[in-house]
Amino acid sequence: MKKDDRIYVAGTETLIGGAIQEGLERHGFSNVIEPGQAVDLTNRGQVSEFFKAMEPQYVFMAAGKSGGISANQRFPALLMLDNLLVETSVISAAYEQGITKLLYLASSCIYPKNCPQPMNEDAVLTGSLEPTNEAYAVAKIAGLKLCQAYNQQFGGDAASTKFITCIPANVFGPGDDFDLEESHVIPSLMRRMHEAKLSGADEVEIWGSGTPRREFIFSQDLADACISIMTDYEDTQPINLGVGSDLSIGELARLIQQIVEYPGELTFNTSRPDGIPAKLLDSRKLIDRGWRPNSSLPQALQATYLWYTSYGQNIKNPSGQSTAPPNIN
Repeated sequence: MKKDDRIYVAGTETLIGGAIQEGLERHGFSNVIEPGQAVDLTNRGQVSEFFKAMEPQYVFMAAGKSGGISANQRFPALLMLDNLLVETSVISAAYEQGITKLLYLASSCIYPKNCPQPMNEDAVLTGSLEPTNEAYAVAKIAGLKLCQAYNQQFGGDAASTKFITCIPANVFGPGDDFDLEESHVIPSLMRRMHEAKLSGADEVEIWGSGTPRREFIFSQDLADACISIMTDYEDTQPINLGVGSDLSIGELARLIQQIVEYPGELTFNTSRPDGIPAKLLDSRKLIDRGWRPNSSLPQALQATYLWYTSYGQNIKNPSGQSTAPPNIN
């Protein structure tokens, strides 16, 4: 991938897509496509026409709705359908246009609920999924398998399709979704503790026991990893994108408490679901390539909190309330 190649990021409104677009600009890629008008990525016809007009050579596919445990339980059909439509539209249009390469971003939730830790890429589809996000996970698996199917059917010796899949750890960073009812754990915890500090609340309730373990990657670090992978990774098998370490939800909550400077108590509501017990990726393929994150977890959390207090506090729940406990997915 050269600096002047035509590059399109599908899903720049998402945390990951926005970070990739900013990362490309930061690394000096000068020909990142900016759509003149919104393209409905669930509409195959619109996507196909857009690709014909703009002729991208490289496509980063970060589009599709997502959310935490609450969103996955409330909107499984919406999340599944949106992701399936986006995947089929973008991937098929990329093949029709004959793009040089497509990078599809799956999710660590595609691994089995009781997957051996750390989770190796070969473990996909070797066991049952976590029930709280099964619909979304099935859709993300479908995207992975669709990429592989195109490679199998149309790649051949000439490698006319090069569709690769990355599986990121839990992503967070500036521009994240801070909606309490639908967000992931880090933005939800930050907002809850920030609002509790301002209101003088004595405690903040957290869903679950606090014992599940999660791995987190800063959005800017993930963007750098994706750009590196797009440059020269061509294996049809997916590649994990993680930092190689995890921590419990309880440990994460206490770390965020320090950053927010919330003086109250943290309580854990064990009547709420924990989700998958652990999600640590086996990222040896990525790390063996020489990639390392540029930010420590505390540094990245501090940057995210600074963004929220500067720009993100106007975000409201659909109900207008601020009482939903944070998700832990």
